[in-house]
Amino acid sequence: MRRRILLVDDEVAVLLTLKAVLEISGFDVDTAASAREGVSKLHTREYQMLITDMRMEHDVAGVEVIKAARAAAYHPAVALLTAFPVAEEDWQEMGADQLLVKPMHTRILLQQIEDLIASHEHKLAQLGLLSAPANSAAAKKAPKKIAAKNARKAATKKPAVTKKKTVTKKTAGNLKRISAGKAKPLTKKAKPSLRRKA
Repeated sequence: MRRRILLVDDEVAVLLTLKAVLEISGFDVDTAASAREGVSKLHTREYQMLITDMRMEHDVAGVEVIKAARAAAYHPAVALLTAFPVAEEDWQEMGADQLLVKPMHTRILLQQIEDLIASHEHKLAQLGLLSAPANSAAAKKAPKKIAAKNARKAATKKPAVTKKKTVTKKTAGNLKRISAGKAKPLTKKAKPSLRRKA
């Protein structure tokens, strides 16, 4: 399954360039040209990662997008893209996982994105928040594997052996007499009294 990234930036040239680079590298990319559009897309689709500019409609528009991403149930990785250096404690306080400073060499950018997605997925897995998508091949195969394993166990399990009761001649004779009304059913206490004395 292709990983989906949302790019939010009011500079169309940046959006188109980044979109082309990421799609060539195997990502599925959506774009938004404003914080409002970015927030809307975060609510309508699921993304593995959000890359947002800081300054759009206003100087901290990117923070609104980051907050929407942090509130999303699917927990995307978040990168803040900016041409203006921001102190590490500031972008972390905003809720970003990574700061990407533009312009950036394509190879370095792709490596940072790959590393961020991998570390973010690892963190989610440790917190128990990462689950396979319902439409993924792994998710479809899992119930089948469990059913096949249970079927193998059932096939190799030995059936429970029940002890058969054997009917002796003496018991058969007693049953005939009981059914004919000639004798009373034998109880364990009554058996010794009916034995022949030597």
